[in-house]
Amino acid sequence: MSPLQTPSQTVGPFFKPALVRSGDESLVTSRSRGERITIEGCLLDGDGAAVSDAMIELWQANADGRYDHPDDSQEKLLDPDFHGFGRAATDELGRFRFHTIKPGSVPGPGNLLQAPHINVSIFARGLLKRLITRIYFPGEQLNAADFVLNTVAPERRPTLVARNENGALRFDIVLQGVNETVFFDV
Repeated sequence: MSPLQTPSQTVGPFFKPALVRSGDESLVTSRSRGERITIEGCLLDGDGAAVSDAMIELWQANADGRYDHPDDSQEKLLDPDFHGFGRAATDELGRFRFHTIKPGSVPGPGNLLQAPHINVSIFARGLLKRLITRIYFPGEQLNAADFVLNTVAPERRPTLVARNENGALRFDIVLQGVNETVFFDV
């Protein structure tokens, strides 16, 4: 290493005390439109051990399929009581939970509708860049034609589809190994 280079450093563990506030895991208010859902899961390393000091971020469209972002100029309704962004820290068992709504479909390549989905970013110790994945919904008719989901090998697609479990949607994230969640390079 030359004297002008800075040595590489891992990121974290500072997410919970510095970046996550209580209530950030709830994207809804009592006035938000749409079907309320709870998403629960665990963040696991390649050995199946819990990752207890990470941060999960969600970014999604509202129930009508519009993002609360200036670049989304669709003529769909903008819900002033839903902003589509949330954060949660993982607990000592790697668990996280979000309260949100099921998003509507948004246009994709060629202006074809994408299946309803939630964009997910994972920040954890040892990751120099965030990991990006998506949560799709079980039994959703548009899953079969979704452009992004169909770029994934059929045997790996289940890592992107939540499961119905105990009244919530279960979405575990596995960082590496046999059941590794599909991550996207965006």
